[in-house]
Amino acid sequence: MPRELTREIWLPQPRSEVFAFFADAGNLQVLTPPWLHFQILTPLPIEMKPGTIIDYQLRLRGFAMKWRTEITVWEPPHRFVDAQTRGPYRLWEHEHAFEERDGGTRVIDRVRYQSRGWLLEPLIQRFFVGPDLRRIFDYRQVEVAKRFG
Repeated sequence: MPRELTREIWLPQPRSEVFAFFADAGNLQVLTPPWLHFQILTPLPIEMKPGTIIDYQLRLRGFAMKWRTEITVWEPPHRFVDAQTRGPYRLWEHEHAFEERDGGTRVIDRVRYQSRGWLLEPLIQRFFVGPDLRRIFDYRQVEVAKRFG
């Protein structure tokens, strides 16, 4: 069964500036916790558009893994969606939405995901995947706030 994680933050900058930061795939390094040992394997700069494929490598709980996502929706400066085509999840769709609000920008990260693990999936989700994703997106919010504070 797919699950959802949502994080929102308001930033005092214009949407065009905030969207440009998130649309630059190279900034994923800044937004990803160092404990994931995250690397973008696709040569930078990456032209973002529907169909763009981005390859990554990371290490989670001691396991090295490769991850591939595709940009499935590209609607600047309102939103974009990346979906896993290969990687650790059974399902991964990450929508990045940007709304003009109160003289700044409301950033919404909405992730629909499903862990692997068949019968053990509920336990894997509860004790590993869920807490890890919350930590990753909490870190992301702190880094975004520092950048745009």
